Order: sequence, then C-alpha cells, then structure tokens
Amino acid sequence: MGKVLFVDLSKGELKDEALDEKLCRDFIGGYGIGARIIYSRQEAGVDPLGPENILGFMTGPLTGTPATVGVRYTAVGKSPLTNGWGDASSGGDFAPHLKFAGYDGVFFTGLSEKPVYLFIDNGKAELRDASHLWGKDTYETEDMLQAEHGRQTYISCIGQSAEKLSLISCIITKRGAAAGRSGLGAVMGSKKLKAVAVRGNQKVPIADSETANRLRREHIAELRAAEWPMRKYGTTGGTHLSAHSGDTPVKNWGGVGVVDFPDPSGLSGDATIANQERDETCWRCPIACEGILKEGTGEYKYAAGSRRPEYETQGAFATMCLNNNTESIAMVNDICNRYSLDTISAGCTIAFAIECYESGLITQKDTDGIELTWGNHRSIVAMTEKMAKREGFGDILADGVKVAAEKIGKGSEKYAVHIGGQELGMHDPKLSPMSPAAARYQMDATPGRHTQGFGPSGFRGHVINATGLCFFGGAKYIAGFMSAVTGWDRSMDELLKAGERIATMRHVFNLREGINPLELKVHPRIIGKPPYETGPLAGVTADIEAQNYWNLGALDWDRVTTKPSKKKLLELGLEDVAKDLWPETNP
Repeated sequence: MGKVLFVDLSKGELKDEALDEKLCRDFIGGYGIGARIIYSRQEAGVDPLGPENILGFMTGPLTGTPATVGVRYTAVGKSPLTNGWGDASSGGDFAPHLKFAGYDGVFFTGLSEKPVYLFIDNGKAELRDASHLWGKDTYETEDMLQAEHGRQTYISCIGQSAEKLSLISCIITKRGAAAGRSGLGAVMGSKKLKAVAVRGNQKVPIADSETANRLRREHIAELRAAEWPMRKYGTTGGTHLSAHSGDTPVKNWGGVGVVDFPDPSGLSGDATIANQERDETCWRCPIACEGILKEGTGEYKYAAGSRRPEYETQGAFATMCLNNNTESIAMVNDICNRYSLDTISAGCTIAFAIECYESGLITQKDTDGIELTWGNHRSIVAMTEKMAKREGFGDILADGVKVAAEKIGKGSEKYAVHIGGQELGMHDPKLSPMSPAAARYQMDATPGRHTQGFGPSGFRGHVINATGLCFFGGAKYIAGFMSAVTGWDRSMDELLKAGERIATMRHVFNLREGINPLELKVHPRIIGKPPYETGPLAGVTADIEAQNYWNLGALDWDRVTTKPSKKKLLELGLEDVAKDLWPETNP
C-alpha cells in the first residue's frame, strides 16, 4: 500500500509516512521492516513497558494478495520478557484488512493516559476512547467493536492478562489467532492500547495479476492433490505420536513419553476434533487448518465458538503437565485466548509449578488450596484461570517461569526451563542432535522460538515470515509470487540474502541492548545433560557448542562476541550498524 502510520499515544498525534522502496527491497516486510525501523528510531536501553518502546504491527508484501497463504502480520517491539528483540506472528483476517484499510503497518510510541483503541476506516485513522472496553476479554472486545463499526471490521486486541501487564501475555485476533510470543501483549497494556480495529475495501496493487492468480491455482491444486491431513486436524494430527517419538517435551522437559506419559490418546487428532463444529480458515486460505468447537460438555463449559487447541498448546498443557484430558486442554486454551495469554508460556509455567509442588518447594497453602500434581487436569485449569486473572498464586506465575522462580526461590530455578526468560516451543532439539535445532533456541534474536532457525538454514524462514506468508503454505512459489505482486524480478538467492539481512538486523538490536546470546543460560534438560536413560532419545545429547561454532562461522559473526564482521555488515548494506558496532574504524 506504500505507507505506514505512526501514532504517538502520549500526544494523540497520527502521521502517515511513505515506505521507501529500498527499505522494502532490503527488508521485505513484517519483522524485517519492523526491525529496521525500530533500530533506526529507538535508543538502546529503553523500558519495554515505557513510553519510548515502539510497538509495531507490520504486514508483508504478499499479505492480502493472491499469494496462497498471504494472511499474516507480525507484532514487533522490545520484549518485556527477554529485554531484547521481540516479535510475534498471527494469522486470521486482520492483516489483509489492515492493508485494505490503506496501510502496510502501524507503529505506536508513547503511553496513553486513558484506554484507547485505533480505528482505521479506509485510510482515515483516529484514536478513540476505549474505557468501555477496558476490563473486557478479547471475545467481548471483538464483539463490542464489531457492534459499533460493523461486521466487516477486523480487530487485534488484548484481554485482562495484558491489561495487568503479564509478561507472557499476547495479542489476539479472531478469537484465538495469537501473536503469542515475546510478551508483546504487555506492551499494548502498558500503552493502554486496547485494540486496533480496521475496515476498508482498498485494493492491494498487483503488478501482474494474471501470473499471481495462475500461481495461486497451481498451488491450490497441489495442496488438494496431496490430501494433507492439516485440513482435517490442523497441527494436532500427530501430537499423540510426537509424545512418544521424543519430539514433544514431557514432564517439564524432564520426562520420557513412553515411560511418564504412556497413554496420549486424549491428544489424538480424532479426540481433539470430537467436539468440533466446523473448520475455520484464515483469509482466503484453502487449507482451513483451524477448528471451531461446540459448547463444552461435561465439567468444562467453554463457550461455543472457541478455538480448537493446536499442537503447541497440547504440548504445553498436556505432555508437559502429563495431562491426557482432552476437554481440559480445550478449556485452558479458551481461557488463554480470552485473557490473551501465550499458551506455550502459560502451559510451561504450570508444568514448572507442578514440579515445584511435587518436589515440596511449594504447598497447598502457597497455591490457594490447589493440589498441583502431575496430570491433575482440574488443578491445571484452576491455576490457569488464576494466572490469567493474576489472582493469588496465579500472580506469582503470571510473568513466566523465570520470574516465578525468582519469587519462589528455594532452588526452584533448577526446574525453570527457559532461555533468556522465554519458555521454549514444544519441539525437543535432541530429536535432531546434529541440526541447529538446539542452537536456534539459544541464538535466534527471539530465544526459545520453535519457528525459527539459526544460521544460513534459517534465512528461508525469515523470508517466509517477512513476506506475510504462513509456514504451512510452503516456500515453493514464494519467488514467483514476490515477482508477480511487486513487479520486482527477484531470484530466490536474492530473497535469501534479504533473509540474512533480516536475521542480522534482529541480532544487532540485541547486541546493542547488551545481549550476547552465547551468554544466555541453556537449561541442561534441553540438550540432554545428562541424557535420558530410556526411550527413543536415550543416550542423546545435542551438541549445541558445535552447532553454534559452525553457524557463527558461516554467518561471519565472531565466535565469542557474536558481532557480525564489519565486512559482512557492509556486504549487507548496513553501514550505520557497522559504525555502531565498529566505531574505532571507518566503514
């Protein structure tokens, strides 16, 4: 769309700025452009919950276009959870309609004195009072704003957890499409920004619509021919198998699936969709991998219209907690979506608390009478709700495992599995000990991220994220779509160079904040020290040192400081960064 919106919440001022073509070529979009803009405009050391922290919502060039899965936006900003770079991606319908409303992205600075929301209506943007929305959950907020502005209004918003500045809170659109990681919901809460609501019917300019639509038809035909189980089960089709293969971590990263979680039947795809009413799709996506549930049955009465839990939620609240109760997992998923909690971090924090309880570090007196034992689904649901509301012991847990361990003390840090403050995604790197699977958790600018890679193998993922595509659509057509949509004839090699530039930009943001990822503690359970004695990963230790050594060399980053060489920065066109990191020389 050619422009982004800058909003100063302290002053109530809004300003359009044109997107520079070189910026778009070099950083593509999404967190690529987001990292470049924030690095250039924000000083080091700002308080993530203070007025100087810039919070952005950025789409990609393929968002809202014929590109088959061009549905995503990325929230960007300094993370209050890690005090470094933060980003979180979400699907749904919001991102395309942000572009249809006239903008490729919006950036917020300052702090509002009272709750507000941003409303963009076909290119006209204004801040509106959100006092009537403050204290409402995300479902209520979406319903109320659509009642005010019409059903064709699309909303990203926060619930009460983010209002109360939970460091593991997130941003929700479409009742459960979550920009989940990095704690950026708390940044919205600190700014008293309740929601961004968009409405519009502007067309995204397409350089070659005929080619773009032809590529879309070809890609859809391939997806249908493959009979991909994603359409039926989403990401849940293999969770029960992953629990036993060694892929999904078990018992707070300290257990073995076949030993500690022998019956994962409640996590099977068929069990997960048993109470499903219909499939759900992001904007114009042919895969339709999401599911909408009927009203909860039995003791868990989640509302009709709740989202079906997906793999990461199952891993965090099920295998990590030894919980095989299908309905309880749907219930905690609903709680997290309503209150805007990251389900990965929330489930991992509950698992940490259970291990503290089982080890005698906390008692029922501490936990408000809740018996936090392995597999106790009622206690897991009850404590999740307390955590979402910051009530009682839930207030201790509401900022994630690192802060909770600091508050509990008594040696509880040995059970706090995180890197840099961020709980890990639900894939055990020991399953692929020679790939950079462990290194990505430590070395990516957003630690603990299962959707990232580290080193040259991660460049493609940065391209996918920056273009606004979903990972599940595949990268086969990405170069063709980029050329057809933008009119720039770009090879995959050129796009991968942009992916390297994006990886570097996110990393140098952290270096400027004083974060050397090699100095981030990696919990020994993550890499198998000591290794398991039983199960499919018996005897396996991930060689994270070798992974880091090889990839740092391949990136031309120093193997001690992790600083990119001046030569590499200049090769990537980052002259200002070279001056920042190498001030003693003339780049």
